[in-house]
Amino acid sequence: MSITILKPGLLTTMQDAGRFGYQHLGINPSGAMDIRAMQIANALVLNKLEEAVLEFFFPAPVIQFNQSTFIALSGADFGAAIDGISIPINHPVFVPANTVLQFSVKKTKQIGYLSVQGGFDLSEWLNSNSTNLKVCAGGHEGRSLSVGDRIGLNTQSVKSISNSTCSVLPWKASVEEFYTNHALRFIPGNEFNLLNDESKNLFCSSSFTILPQSDRMGYRLNGPTLQLSEPLEMISTAVTRGTIQLLPSGQCIVLMADNQTTGGYPRIGHIISADFSNLAQKGATDLLYFSETTIELAEKLLHNHKQHLHQLKNACILQLDAYHRH
Repeated sequence: MSITILKPGLLTTMQDAGRFGYQHLGINPSGAMDIRAMQIANALVLNKLEEAVLEFFFPAPVIQFNQSTFIALSGADFGAAIDGISIPINHPVFVPANTVLQFSVKKTKQIGYLSVQGGFDLSEWLNSNSTNLKVCAGGHEGRSLSVGDRIGLNTQSVKSISNSTCSVLPWKASVEEFYTNHALRFIPGNEFNLLNDESKNLFCSSSFTILPQSDRMGYRLNGPTLQLSEPLEMISTAVTRGTIQLLPSGQCIVLMADNQTTGGYPRIGHIISADFSNLAQKGATDLLYFSETTIELAEKLLHNHKQHLHQLKNACILQLDAYHRH
């Protein structure tokens, strides 16, 4: 029981919530770029919220399902279709055996996620199924997926729930609170106060864009040139996802899922985790703004997001139970 990759797309990997507890050894967590989309896709098919999913960019993969199962798509909308029948994101979908999922057009956002009920049959590395491309470990053979790859599933085939080739179940996850147009909120970093006054004001009042050189390791930004009050030489210090570093050019980089564990550039801020998904789904034409916030608000927002996700999963359990009864 498996899926087969007919076309791999631009970059398709297996990712879960990340690999934690090893950063002191220089092993970064990796994990999904858009954690919330991963969790939403899992909630819709009644998986654990941290279950591994397929993460993909556009051009997206073409995938054959060798067994019938329930799936969900979340994150980016790339115009998905099963054997030519359009299916929406953020809904659970019944997929019959021997059907093909493909994507035709980039509509919204940048990164898509596919969950399968029961999850994928993968071998853990250091307590995680996330693909670490730098060390070629985790996920499926430690690499991005290729033509002909077969990924096992952890569940048996499920019976058809309708006479159609595929069935979109009628309930939908609400995702609006995770993707907003407000400024990205940050906690000032250890070196924020080393910026001169003009640069502090520029950082919190100017717009930034994401450069094409960006990847899963970090989003390079283009914006006003920022300067320190005086030259600074730093030894390498701890960094993590969301850390905003000031490069020697005066431009910034925001570290993302495949970030290194230490860095020698000034850390002027840290994006709060509640805004990680919002940042991950920004594209080259989107304008980014930054707004200083507090740890207290960051913790409150994170708690609210977790509560939303658990309520979503509980609602999906009730909806699916009622659907089968009818």
